[in-house]
Amino acid sequence: MLVLIAVSGLSAPIWWTGDPFEMRPSERLTAPMAGHWFGTDNFGRDVYTRTIYGTRVSLFVGTTVAILSLLIGTTLGLVIGFYRRLDAVMMRVMDGLMAIPAILLALALMALMKASVRNVIIALVIPEIPRVIRVVRASVLSLREHTMVEGARALGARTPRILARYMLPALVAPLIVQATYVCASAILFEAYLSFLGAGTPPHIPSWGNIMAEGKTYVQLAFWIILFPGLFLALTVLAVNLVGDGLRETLDVR
Repeated sequence: MLVLIAVSGLSAPIWWTGDPFEMRPSERLTAPMAGHWFGTDNFGRDVYTRTIYGTRVSLFVGTTVAILSLLIGTTLGLVIGFYRRLDAVMMRVMDGLMAIPAILLALALMALMKASVRNVIIALVIPEIPRVIRVVRASVLSLREHTMVEGARALGARTPRILARYMLPALVAPLIVQATYVCASAILFEAYLSFLGAGTPPHIPSWGNIMAEGKTYVQLAFWIILFPGLFLALTVLAVNLVGDGLRETLDVR
């Protein structure tokens, strides 16, 4: 399911789609039919085309947020977990960030920045970093006293080598699983922000924007919200199922 959604987004122009920005006022609020499989919106734009192109935005945001969160969170988590004095200070800061609901923190950050895809990614990365740090830190705390780490210290290995050579490989499995959950959360939160008018600019077709524009006409044209909502739900479900499968596969116990 996830592969099909990703392929449809990456190759959107070849899936019998048109121009996602083309307006045809004479065909506004047309029900699903042969010429418009998902109907049209209040400007006469093809909802099928906009939904397929919206896949690109959602997957790009989700993937980018997951990668950036893991890179930053893993680096900080390794350092914080290894140095006890730094751990006592930095984890209080991370706890403070986690005390704020992620969507509220993202909304507050977007209120301070201009609406753009880049700023949405920044606003979603910041709340996810503490969660990645906690996963990495917990593993580092258990590995810090491991025999292989003690042996590396006895042989004179420096801290960067210990972190990169002995600790980081042990974190690959939990980080891959964490990446899927971060990706699913980012896709959902991007839709939240766009639906509330605080995310992706309105002229860019994304699932949240399509549903935000269609909420006024839901009693006349429910299909404007139905199909982007189905794509959003299926994508988040698919990513979460992949994460559950990876967790069961990579768990040595």
